[in-house]
Amino acid sequence: MSPSERLAARETDALSIRSVGMSFGSLSVLDGVSFGVAPGETLGLVGPNGAGKTTLLDIVAGARRCDGGQVLLSGRDVTRLAADRRCRLGLARTFQVPRPFGDLTVFENALVGAVRGAGLRGRAAYDDVRGALVLTDLLAVANAPASSLRLLDRKRLELARALAMRPRVLLLDEIAGGLTDPETAALVGTVRRVRDGGTAIVWVEHVLRALTQVATRLVCLSAGRVLAEGAPGEVLADLGVRAAYFGRSVL
Repeated sequence: MSPSERLAARETDALSIRSVGMSFGSLSVLDGVSFGVAPGETLGLVGPNGAGKTTLLDIVAGARRCDGGQVLLSGRDVTRLAADRRCRLGLARTFQVPRPFGDLTVFENALVGAVRGAGLRGRAAYDDVRGALVLTDLLAVANAPASSLRLLDRKRLELARALAMRPRVLLLDEIAGGLTDPETAALVGTVRRVRDGGTAIVWVEHVLRALTQVATRLVCLSAGRVLAEGAPGEVLADLGVRAAYFGRSVL
């Protein structure tokens, strides 16, 4: 594919990251990172600790400003937009450690996403929250205090609150961390339903058995650069990726 063809393809992506760089003082955390995510695609972002994955999510979400490069949502340059503006344009995020409002109910927690994130009111907000709770298997506990939830349901609530923002692009940050195998399998089913609904997903995850059941493509970062990109099996079999994760001894 020629450079002009690649550019045209990126302009149709739900999310496009172009030559993003970020440094903390003399330490380069991201160096020319580029990739796109098509509507309805789930892309897994993998790499060893310190590779720059969470920093990249922060930049895409608007929590950090990159030193160079661009972030585009559906072809619109949002690189300098604040996080709340990006939410209104269809970007939502979950966090590695779920911190629900414990004194609010499950429904009220998700309602925060609909009202504050998407700017919805009245019946529209109610309907979107109910739909998010159905999708995440939380409707039966909608009136329970969030503080009473077990870890799996707290993670589901984090996801429901993000879905209530009507995202076209959803960023997941290690949402499977700390779950048992049966809980991970249940969460994978939930994320699949979100994917099948047409939402573009970027999923940072160390639990690779979960990620590879949903993602159709992986991007591996190492030392702030894209080390490999492609189908999950191909990326995880790449000798450079294996070395980045496990050390040169695996070669």
